Amino acid sequence: MSTRTTPFVSGEHYHLYNRGNSKQTIFHDDEDYWRFMTLLYTCNSENNFRIFLIRREKVDPYLWERSSKLVSIGAYCLMPNHFHILIKGKDDNDISKFMQKLSTAYVMYYNKKYRRSGGLFEGKFKSEYLGTDRYLKYIFSYIHLNPIKLLQKDWKENGIKNKTKSVEYLNKYKFSSYLDYTGTKR
Repeated sequence: MSTRTTPFVSGEHYHLYNRGNSKQTIFHDDEDYWRFMTLLYTCNSENNFRIFLIRREKVDPYLWERSSKLVSIGAYCLMPNHFHILIKGKDDNDISKFMQKLSTAYVMYYNKKYRRSGGLFEGKFKSEYLGTDRYLKYIFSYIHLNPIKLLQKDWKENGIKNKTKSVEYLNKYKFSSYLDYTGTKR
């Protein structure tokens, strides 16, 4: 198993992201998005977790006793073929533990649902260290603005053409933490 060139350090912020193998779609319908968002919560624990036990017992996964959290998630956005997470680990290895649990759980769900086997993601997740407050603020905005790509692919290069339409779209996009920050209901 290879190690990262820059190891994770406790208390520091990172931008994590990954996409589907060959840029394939990894979220096909609302159920896929909701499963991943539920896993963001349930995998964030030192405890092991079996989602089928919660389903069988008809328990809300957000009421599951997690024990101590591994990471703090500052922002996230799920797109049809990739995801972004702004994260901070409690201890040096917590981000890796969390991502292993999250990725494994989602791939197992996805492979079972779509009757497939093998890897889903384009290798290991990528990470960027957010060493300055300015970079952290930029990534926070970048993650939340990412869904605008679905309206206007070139928004980063050419600016947002219709800001009113874009804000309306963001207020309706259910698969990002943007709504949590604005207090908008899903």
